[in-house]
Amino acid sequence: MADIILEARNINKYFHDPVDVKVLSDITFSVNKGEFVAVTGKSGCGKSTLLYILSTMDTDYEGELLIDNISMVNKPEPALARVRNEKIGFVFQFHYLLNEFSVLHNVMLPGLKLNRYPEQEVEHRAIEKLNMLGIEKLAHKKANQLSGGEKQRVAIARALINDPCIIMGDEPTGNLDKKNSEIVFDIFKRLAEEYQQTLLIVTHDQEFASRTHRIIQMEDGKILL
Repeated sequence: MADIILEARNINKYFHDPVDVKVLSDITFSVNKGEFVAVTGKSGCGKSTLLYILSTMDTDYEGELLIDNISMVNKPEPALARVRNEKIGFVFQFHYLLNEFSVLHNVMLPGLKLNRYPEQEVEHRAIEKLNMLGIEKLAHKKANQLSGGEKQRVAIARALINDPCIIMGDEPTGNLDKKNSEIVFDIFKRLAEEYQQTLLIVTHDQEFASRTHRIIQMEDGKILL
């Protein structure tokens, strides 16, 4: 039986502004280890709202969320922050690299924050991730010296540094041209198929979504079967 990495059970979400508006309705699905899943749908369908809940950033919802078979409901914020750092790798549309630091230091930051390994070991692991993505030559460049495609690959290396259970992406190719979008897609596919890395990616890009293992299609706050 496949290991379930992430499970959403009957998740409902309301915005209270000023009246209650239901924005997610009975969201139920699971993602298995090594699965590469795309969440798609038109703007305003609720996919980014759902990602905020799945990433434990938003705790104001009904239902249950399990990550690595542990319920996230009623966990205090420091415990959720640790889950985010330890079990989830994030790749956003904008890379959020720190320009004043080298590529290597940017990749190391979540590992230093987790404090599971000494600094030397975190550095070794960061170099491994850069090697894995074919960008080890960039290690000592400052982040602001990179192209957009290179920055996004560095952001993926950073997301991998703590060996997360799942990588969550919010429009990770939204800012890239076709060639760099292709490079990012190929990296994700290789992570899933060679390294059994689980990926859940919110995307508008239908071509990107069509080549993942599975599409979760959303409309009006619901999952279409």
